[in-house]
Amino acid sequence: MDCRLIEFHLDGRSGVAPYMQLIQQVRRALRLGLLTEGDQLPTVKEVVAKVAINPNTVLKAYRELELEGLVAARPGVGTFVTRTLADASVAAHGRLRKELRAWLDKARAAGLDDPSIEALFVTTFSKPAEETP
Repeated sequence: MDCRLIEFHLDGRSGVAPYMQLIQQVRRALRLGLLTEGDQLPTVKEVVAKVAINPNTVLKAYRELELEGLVAARPGVGTFVTRTLADASVAAHGRLRKELRAWLDKARAAGLDDPSIEALFVTTFSKPAEETP
């Protein structure tokens, strides 16, 4: 099955190594049910062309994912998802995503830019409810 359901993006300002960003994006897609068993990841050549990255960096990410048992390389064919990280909570994702989009609209209407929204989310997410002012 040739789905190519993921498009990689790199953030040079994140402080996260490019190969780890690729790994994190695949894990996230697996957890959200965006990638499922049998789906094909983009070829190394496609990733290199899309995000201007060294082929060895993509290979390193794919090897790490393979060591974790999440993907399997088929020489001459591609790299395919072998297991998912999604669970029963996937059913609630659509509703929650809609609510989150509404919250983001409210945050932007209140004058928050993306870095401010991210900072608010990260600090709220990382602190227990009783510590949040």
